[in-house]
Amino acid sequence: MPDLLAPTPTTALVQSDAVAELPRGMAAVTRPVSDGARRAVYGAVPMRASVFHGLDVDLPIAGPSTTVATVHDLSVIDMPSASSRFRAAGENVLVRRSLRRADVLIAVSAFTAERIHAVTGRDAHVVELAPAGWARPPSQADVDRVRAAHRLPGEFVLQVGTVEPRKNVALVAAAADELGIPCVLAGAGSTGPDAPASAIGLGYVDVADLPALYAAATVTAYASYYEGYGLPPVEAMACGGAVVASAVGALPEVVGDGARLVATDDVADWVAAMAPLVHDPSARAELCRAAISVMATVTWERTARATVDVYRAAGICP
Repeated sequence: MPDLLAPTPTTALVQSDAVAELPRGMAAVTRPVSDGARRAVYGAVPMRASVFHGLDVDLPIAGPSTTVATVHDLSVIDMPSASSRFRAAGENVLVRRSLRRADVLIAVSAFTAERIHAVTGRDAHVVELAPAGWARPPSQADVDRVRAAHRLPGEFVLQVGTVEPRKNVALVAAAADELGIPCVLAGAGSTGPDAPASAIGLGYVDVADLPALYAAATVTAYASYYEGYGLPPVEAMACGGAVVASAVGALPEVVGDGARLVATDDVADWVAAMAPLVHDPSARAELCRAAISVMATVTWERTARATVDVYRAAGICP
């Protein structure tokens, strides 16, 4: 992210595994890696600061004179069954407290802003996210390397992400089976007992391999029940992947014309959306070009400038 607020000294409060992701020159205050109730406790620890911006809801219970909270989604409120009872309870407390106490609220999509207003009556500024810096079309050499390293089939449907209740990976596997091509899953749980038996599980895939993995896939699917933004399909599009995703939450506003969206969880509808991409290389190439074009304007510089605009509107900076 560009340093649009320089020369204001900036310190980031992050979990210890995220320090390496901070921009150069930004100091770090760390908390242990955690989620659920433990994360809520660590996030609430008092911290002295003139302005505190919680980039993932977390706000200290005391200390800052002004607080800003970025809200990614309200899944712990809208879909608590997607998490364990312990985690859902802890994060529900965290989210509701931040929604109530933050001086300024930022939502990553219009969908999330609408959910915030429905739950709290408060308005939130919309500042969309952007693909990670690594999300770029890969070279053919990288695609060939990743194909060989992971022993990928010639054609396959791919879904990247944790196998969890919010993701409908069984639907993707069933559609791939109907199309007669393999289903490949990558991410936590993709080799575990909850993954469809027919799928090829890659387990954890290094970030450096993801662009080539997206480009190698015949179709990158993203079947989900709820999305506050949807970074995986956005990153797949930025890498030149042919994306078919669920028309849920913020995805229709985020992907634009760069992906095909399916409004149901019916296997036949997913097969119908994927079939032209599987059987017609020109249709796939056209969608890939559209995806790269749509994502070309979705940058972290845009996100940073929009965030500064929010700060200025709130009187936080000149």
